Formats: sequence, structure tokens, C-alpha cells
Amino acid sequence: MLTLEDVKQAKDRLAPYVYQTPLIRLRNLDAYLGCEVYVKAECMQLTNSFKIRGALNKALQLSPEQLKNGIVTASSGNHGKGVAYAGKMLGVPVTVVIPEHAPQVKLDAVKELGAEVVRCEKSKRFDIAMNISKERNCCYIHPFDDYDVMAGQGTAAIEIMEQLPETTAIVSPVGGGGLISGLVTAAKGINPEVKVYGCEPEQFNRYTVSIAQGEPTLIPMGDSIADGIMTMKPGVKNFPIVRDRVDKIVAVDEEYIYKGMKLLLAYGKVLAEPTSSIGMAAVLQGLLQFKATDKVVFFLSGGNVDLSLIQKIDEVKL
Repeated sequence: MLTLEDVKQAKDRLAPYVYQTPLIRLRNLDAYLGCEVYVKAECMQLTNSFKIRGALNKALQLSPEQLKNGIVTASSGNHGKGVAYAGKMLGVPVTVVIPEHAPQVKLDAVKELGAEVVRCEKSKRFDIAMNISKERNCCYIHPFDDYDVMAGQGTAAIEIMEQLPETTAIVSPVGGGGLISGLVTAAKGINPEVKVYGCEPEQFNRYTVSIAQGEPTLIPMGDSIADGIMTMKPGVKNFPIVRDRVDKIVAVDEEYIYKGMKLLLAYGKVLAEPTSSIGMAAVLQGLLQFKATDKVVFFLSGGNVDLSLIQKIDEVKL
């Protein structure tokens, strides 16, 4: 299982390469969310997403022999950008398998870093990436089902606890489980009293279903504006960590994800991906509730936004 010591080692390993992103107090949102609102602005991270933390922590531990034929990964966009950046830094070729639905801004960012892009149906991306890994004898970096990747993502929680030791709760998006596995391991390892909540789209409620079933469960393919967390099944390594350590997982209506993004942009003046706003959406929907004195950190996972969304968001009523 993942430990706090694993995350601390990852933090030391990543220190020369990634930003310590700001923890921003957004008082204008307190009345809407019923607590003292803070955001961990990973939208301002190198590559504009937390994903660089896990991708680079994994890549830095690979041997020259493992790297000689390059790296391949499957991604909805942000992880692919992180792996592409790591490959460019290490001087090795990268192939990223990306679903056809991925926003153009993410696709362009991966290409600009020199990676080869393979497009596919979103349900097939992991199998295709694994096949490429076998055919080319190259290293596969999984976007979430990997302890080194989880440890890298968890370094953000160490920063949160250093920046705001009195944190009451951390609210995070949930996809395959790599981010929240790292966050909960680090945050509760430092202070067991901190609550950690995960939020997933109702159309991709793989953790809600899997926890009820008692095992990682494949859900039907759906669609969501929260494109960064459209994974249909929890990671095998992630599932027990999320099940045993995370305080609550909630499934959020699509309507409220739009509202969360508008709240963050219109009143918080922060532009982040729809996935980033899902925690605020969960509170607006009444799925999570806090006291006015609670210091709650909402994890803004990425900032690679398709600007065509802005007009749609402007039409949303809070």
C-alpha cells in the first residue's frame, strides 16, 4: 500500500522540477459554499495540471534500459501532457493514446511537446496503449493505477498541509483514483483528523458503484463535461485506498458541474477545467455540507480549458 513516506520521497524527487502551486483564499465564495473556501491551484502548475507530478515521479525512477525504447501512455489529455513533458526532459520518445472526445487544447499541448498521438474510442485507450508497449518494448506509464504515480500526485497534499496546517477538509475530483489516493495518503498521514472527499460525475460514477459492489466494477460508457475524469473502472491498486481511507465519494449531476465552473470563474475569478469545479458543484448540489468556520480546500486539478466553453458557462444560472 502507498505510505506517507513514499509521498515524501516523491516530493524530494520532484522539488527541482515542479511548482509549489499557490493555495488561494477565495472569500467571495464563502456564502455560496458555506465554509471558508481555499483552492489548491494546480491549474497554475507546470503543464497546467497536477498530472505532471505523478508522470514525472514515475519517469525519474525508470532506468536507461527501461527508457531506451521510449514511453507510452493512455490519457484523456492532462496525463499525456505530463508524460510528454517528462519524455522531452529525459530525451526519450513518447506516444500518447488519447480518446477522440478529448478537447483540442489538450491534444495540441501533447503534440507541441513532441509526442506521437494515437486517437481512439475512449473505451479502448488502455488496451491500445498496452499493445503498443508490447509491440515496441517500451515503458507504459499508467495514468492512475501505479503507486509511483499516486505518490507523485500526493505531493500536492503535503504542500496543502504545509500551507494551511489547520485544513478541515480537502475536496477532490475522482477519476481512476490516482489523485485522491495520493492526497488522502499524504493528508491523513500528516493529520488523521483531516477529511478527504471525492467527487465524480454521475455519468461516470465508477467509485459509487464499485464501493457498493465491494470491488472495482466496470460501468457503462457515458459522457460528461468533466472530460478529465471519464474513466469507466477504478484502478485495482487505487480501489482499496479509496474505499478504506476516503471519507466519502459523491456523484454529481452534470448541471451542477456547469454551475460550479461558473461560480469559480465569475466570483472566484479563476479559470479552470470543468473537472476542477466538481467539488464546488457537489456543495452547490447539497451532497457535501460544511460549517461556516471549516477551512475547506477545493483541489483545482487542471487549467487546460477549451475556451469555447466560456460562452456556455456564461449562460448558466447559479
